[in-house]
Amino acid sequence: MNSLDALSACAGSWRGTSTLQDPHASVAAESPSTAAVSPVPGGARLDYTWSYQGKPQQGSILFGTDGAAGTLAARWTDSWHTGHQPMACSGPKPDRTTLSVRGTYAAPPGPDWGWRIDVTPGGGKLRIVMYNVWPQEQGGKEELAVEAVYERV
Repeated sequence: MNSLDALSACAGSWRGTSTLQDPHASVAAESPSTAAVSPVPGGARLDYTWSYQGKPQQGSILFGTDGAAGTLAARWTDSWHTGHQPMACSGPKPDRTTLSVRGTYAAPPGPDWGWRIDVTPGGGKLRIVMYNVWPQEQGGKEELAVEAVYERV
């Protein structure tokens, strides 16, 4: 079973904690979080809720495969991170443990920045980790942005 199949097998409701590395306050901000996994034709959908400074937030990631190569394709949206513009993401073929996709976002007047999302289902838990990726011209380092860990409800 690959990680996309494993995510589909996690269909149902999840509850846990989301930790945002708050770029405005330079501290970690924890909030209760929920997640729901739904199988969809050819993939899986992951919806989640969390809060920032007491304001409810929500996000969604739609995972599938891209063509004969079987590489990952995803669309991610989050009320706090992306607003109303979904981010197109892609990644390698699903492995046995983690779905990993990358996308980019504009950061005018400079170069685009990257974003990496890793989703690891299994062992009775569901883990989502997101990284902000600096432009290559600025070193390309990856910084932890969000980590959410869930247990089945």
